[in-house]
Amino acid sequence: MNTFKMPQTLNMLALIAAGILISACSQDDGAGSGQESDGELRGVVSLDGSSTVFPISEAVAEEFLTVAPRVRVTVGVSGTGGGFKKFLASETDINDASRTIKESERMEAEANGIDYLEIPVAFDGLSVVVNKNNDWVDFLTVQELQMIWQPGSMVDSWDDIRPNWPAEPIRLYGPGTDSGTFDYFTEAVNGESGASRPDYTASEDDNVLVQGIAGDENAMGFFGYAYYIENNDKLKVVPIDGGNGPVTPTPTTINNGTYSPLSRPIFIYLNTASLARQEVKAFVEFYLESAGQLASEVGYIALPEDMYQASRDQVAAY
Repeated sequence: MNTFKMPQTLNMLALIAAGILISACSQDDGAGSGQESDGELRGVVSLDGSSTVFPISEAVAEEFLTVAPRVRVTVGVSGTGGGFKKFLASETDINDASRTIKESERMEAEANGIDYLEIPVAFDGLSVVVNKNNDWVDFLTVQELQMIWQPGSMVDSWDDIRPNWPAEPIRLYGPGTDSGTFDYFTEAVNGESGASRPDYTASEDDNVLVQGIAGDENAMGFFGYAYYIENNDKLKVVPIDGGNGPVTPTPTTINNGTYSPLSRPIFIYLNTASLARQEVKAFVEFYLESAGQLASEVGYIALPEDMYQASRDQVAAY
């Protein structure tokens, strides 16, 4: 697991969390909840889902541990779709998602009697990356991305994209089909969620993709901006031309929408029944208080404060 060190925010977050925990303790006498007679919060909070959202959820979990050490927060990585399967079976409290819930998943939630909150936590930009030694790719258009990644693609070598590029085989890396990043990329580039050529190295673990691309001069792939930032010494990011000239993903271009069409919000989905447990409600409140500060620390872009406040108001209603 990655470990994020944030001493500059720890004291502030500890004060925030202390206020949240004091509030939680004052609202319940502890019977049947995560608060024991000694006043300490206990219990387990379970998250699973997107590898793209994993870094921020893991960072929040680590910071929460410093103020609620007896609460065990587990953060799994099975992809957005895999995470929804567990979430909709009531196996987890929270699903990390790099896309919105699908209609089929929404209907399953309704059939299973699961009420949920959709909570955006940050902005992210899908980053198209190549090997650090790649000196020929200056940018790619969305049309070129489609030519490479569409079902039935005939692109086998770099010169199939542009004739002046090397006649070397192109090796592709990307998220697996359970990934929300895969769904978002294929919809943005190919016009249909899930529509993609199948002959690429797929993994739900973005670190596997990073290692593959970093070790192969003819590789290209895509994943969330946070993983590019974490590995920018090993990879080269590719500016994308969505019709108004090449744009490099940065906090500014992702936030203002000019990095189009590959910028999007990322989410957590919360089972509202889990909010009856004090440890879960305290963790979610801590998440929403700290997400804006921690987002930039792990390579995301914070949402406007009024969006976090709107989510805090939703949670407070339970």
